[in-house]
Amino acid sequence: MIVNGIKDETDLSGQVSLVEQMIALQVDAIVIAPADSKALVPVLQRAGDAGIVVINIDNKLDAEVLSSSGITIPFVGPDNRAGAGKVGDYLASTLQAGDKVAVLEGLPTSFNGQQRKLGFEEAMKSASINIVDSQSAKWEMSLGNQTASGMLTAQPELKAILACNDSMALGALAAVKAAGRLETIKIVGVDNISAVQQAIRDGEILATADQLAVFGIEYALEAIASGNTPGERETPVDLVTVDTLAK
Repeated sequence: MIVNGIKDETDLSGQVSLVEQMIALQVDAIVIAPADSKALVPVLQRAGDAGIVVINIDNKLDAEVLSSSGITIPFVGPDNRAGAGKVGDYLASTLQAGDKVAVLEGLPTSFNGQQRKLGFEEAMKSASINIVDSQSAKWEMSLGNQTASGMLTAQPELKAILACNDSMALGALAAVKAAGRLETIKIVGVDNISAVQQAIRDGEILATADQLAVFGIEYALEAIASGNTPGERETPVDLVTVDTLAK
């Protein structure tokens, strides 16, 4: 198995290049979390035309672009909206109605970012918690830090920051520490990366969600073994807190 990543979640050209390398290597399958829901479709179509099984995880490819291209690429992954909703509900259980929170959004063009934002918004609305600021930090830790710093300055009564991925949550954590507000600001994210797991254990981040990307790899292996690729498959999302990490 070959594992490759891009320099950051906006490195679209880098991801296209990696797919082209996999085509040249004549791999059996590609499991991809696309950096963009639309722009990766052409190169993935070339992979499919080369006889490579292509499985889409995490960020769902745009259905209209797939249809207009005449291809089917199965999505194996979670309901990002429901997953973010779980995290948002858990955060809400630690807050009070009327509290003020802010959202760090992903890329506006990314389907998973759109869905996670909606999940957070619905959870906050259900709990009567006010989202007073919502800005894109483009999935990046450094931009998450910068954006969160501005939010903390503009919103002195802020009680929490909901980040649509864990990299931005870590950026928000750095901003909260720099502002000396670690005791009063709660932070949540999505993705369950190892650095955030440690921050949860340390009591610095409240929760995240595990999207369980391993199911995409298992699905690809099944498709190779069977010789055919079934339809889409929704996978579970696990809420990750200090209690679940202790088990």
